[in-house]
Amino acid sequence: MQYQSVRPGRFLSRPNRFIAKVLLDGVEEVVHVKNTGRCRELLVPGATVYLSLGDNPNRKTRYDLIAVEKGPLMVNMDSQATNRVFGEWAGAGQFRPGLTLLRPETVWGNSRFDFYWEDAAGRRGFVEVKGVTLEDQGHARFPDAPTLRGVKHLEELALCRAEGYEATVCFVLQMGGMKDFAPNDVTHPAFGDALRRAAAAGVEVLAMECAVTPDSLTIAAPVPVKL
Repeated sequence: MQYQSVRPGRFLSRPNRFIAKVLLDGVEEVVHVKNTGRCRELLVPGATVYLSLGDNPNRKTRYDLIAVEKGPLMVNMDSQATNRVFGEWAGAGQFRPGLTLLRPETVWGNSRFDFYWEDAAGRRGFVEVKGVTLEDQGHARFPDAPTLRGVKHLEELALCRAEGYEATVCFVLQMGGMKDFAPNDVTHPAFGDALRRAAAAGVEVLAMECAVTPDSLTIAAPVPVKL
């Protein structure tokens, strides 16, 4: 995916999870943060961030904060981008060959999954996409904060698998050059336990790193998953 009108700035502070103060061309600007996660290891004072100009002239904030430099690592922070790049990647035949249907935001029972798919061979399945921005010495981890919603998604995918559907959780690493991916058991051990149970129940666990530039995000290659 491609962003328009991207400009660099210098991160100053984050008064709340929705906005940040950024120095842009020497002027303090209040911008929208497109990620409500903590991101404490990313949004540190003085960090170089990248801003995309919004297309709604009536918004209170003109810019969206979409990426940040963490030392030599470029990290995309747009939590809405991961579903989009997965859709582009899967639509290009990289997830399953011969798809006849790829539908976003699909309800099954009491659940709503990010994608539902079918192929020419009659296979069908659900996919839940998780964006990953947490990195520790080249190792990608999820989540960066406890997520009961994430645990629920994994349990629901296992139920889908038991009903005969294929089921996948795809961790989209919003950065490149990662050695591996693993659940962040230190921050949320229940999520790690749920991920291992889901895998044992037949849920496919994918981790795909991305090629990231200040104005683009593209799924690039799989990385090893360590459960």
